[in-house]
Amino acid sequence: MADLSVKIAGVSFKNPVIPASGTFGYGREYAEFYDIGKLGGISVKGTTLERRDGNPPPRVAETPAGMLNSVGLQNPGVEHFIREEIPYLKGTGVKIIANIAGSTPEDYAEMARRLDETDVDMIELNISCPNVKCGGAAFGTDPEVAGGITRLVKAATKKPVMVKLTPNVTDIALMAKAVEAEGADAVSLINTLLGMRIDIKTRRPVLKNNVGGLSGPAVFPVAVRMVWQVANAVKIPVVGMGGIATWKDAVEMMMAGASAVQVGAALFTNPYAPVEIIDGLNRYLDENGIAGVSDIVGTVQPW
Repeated sequence: MADLSVKIAGVSFKNPVIPASGTFGYGREYAEFYDIGKLGGISVKGTTLERRDGNPPPRVAETPAGMLNSVGLQNPGVEHFIREEIPYLKGTGVKIIANIAGSTPEDYAEMARRLDETDVDMIELNISCPNVKCGGAAFGTDPEVAGGITRLVKAATKKPVMVKLTPNVTDIALMAKAVEAEGADAVSLINTLLGMRIDIKTRRPVLKNNVGGLSGPAVFPVAVRMVWQVANAVKIPVVGMGGIATWKDAVEMMMAGASAVQVGAALFTNPYAPVEIIDGLNRYLDENGIAGVSDIVGTVQPW
């Protein structure tokens, strides 16, 4: 059997398949279907300093080849995560990626401090959140602000820091280079694309929040392009996500330059998607005489 193990920012994963934040909770529900210890890692539900109830419904809408969501980071807060969820996840043997979000740069730094002495293996910064100090624009749309948060978090923790990039920018490679310059150990991309649907009977947006994040197969080609651009712009590892539903998608994303992949929206229609992707990767590598999954990373040959 091929070697599926990968190393990202010093953290060893048994395979490169990771459920994406916000789509897998803390793994408890999916553990009813299979042993979640088979997965490379889990990026847990986005965590904030205090409990959040999220946005009012309706906050999920189906779209052609995907879905819109404006859940609004509903979560029980970082202290609940530390007390109740980390011990459970540690017991499964899976690598734990703590996805954190905040309204101010100081929120991110404080959560990093609290997580520093825990058993999480990596911290992922969700910088697609509105910056309340700067008029509500997302942190991740300004390279200086994104770099500043990265710098603060790196000063607050010894854990590897991965920055999750928003695609809602003109030049995502510029954003990646900005966080790399401030010490990011890895980047993950893409977060959701901003979208909107309208109910033509009521003439109101389908989502109560008016707009939401588009995910699913519809965004996959955009994600592949952005991962390829970023992988060619930075020296740190790239974790690719955005519309991955099958092992073929995972191979394509890794050929574009991703060292590992995150699976998100596919989980809502097929909870077994990550396990099927792991099995498919194994078969693909064996059938093509490839010794290890890392050997396919960045092997695309542009015309």
